[in-house]
Amino acid sequence: MPNPNRGSCGYQSNEFEQEYDRPSKSELKRQMTALQKLGQELVDAPRDRVKRVPMPEDVRDAILECQTITNHEGRRRQMQFVGKKMRTLDEEEVALIQKTIDSWKGASKAETAAMHSLERKREKLLTDGTALTDLLAENPELDVQHLRTLIRNAKKEQAENKPPKAYREIFQILKEIQAKQKKANASAESEDQDQNEADDDY
Repeated sequence: MPNPNRGSCGYQSNEFEQEYDRPSKSELKRQMTALQKLGQELVDAPRDRVKRVPMPEDVRDAILECQTITNHEGRRRQMQFVGKKMRTLDEEEVALIQKTIDSWKGASKAETAAMHSLERKREKLLTDGTALTDLLAENPELDVQHLRTLIRNAKKEQAENKPPKAYREIFQILKEIQAKQKKANASAESEDQDQNEADDDY
């Protein structure tokens, strides 16, 4: 015969469900550590970048204030305050800040890759005779005589362990070419977009 008292212990099992929905202590600690780390990344970032990050003004002010403090103890206290302010952000605001920081990292990776590409082109100009011909074919506006002199001087600098003046100048010329190409590509993309939008209007 079933026991009529089984299960009736004076409370409903769902009374405790809400409690289990809350994050555990270790989860809360992880969240707090992640927010503190995010705050630290913002404090370490350049001021002009921080000013452009989408976040509440009081949080930004706390971060910018922390950047100006040089005293170790004062900075540590302000960093704790930054952490406290970071914990007032909702998930959407945190995600937006994280996305912005990630975009910086992506941009700096792209910048590094572009720099390495220029360095490889410069090395090729010094070691491969056809590299200059290719460069002039793509950029006929370049001063061929000046470039030949720079290449000759850069080789001499390397051979005689002299300061790399011509070597650096070659890099600057390549950098300017890359910047022009980037600008031209962006302009072409913008024209294509305008054309597509115009087509959509019809």
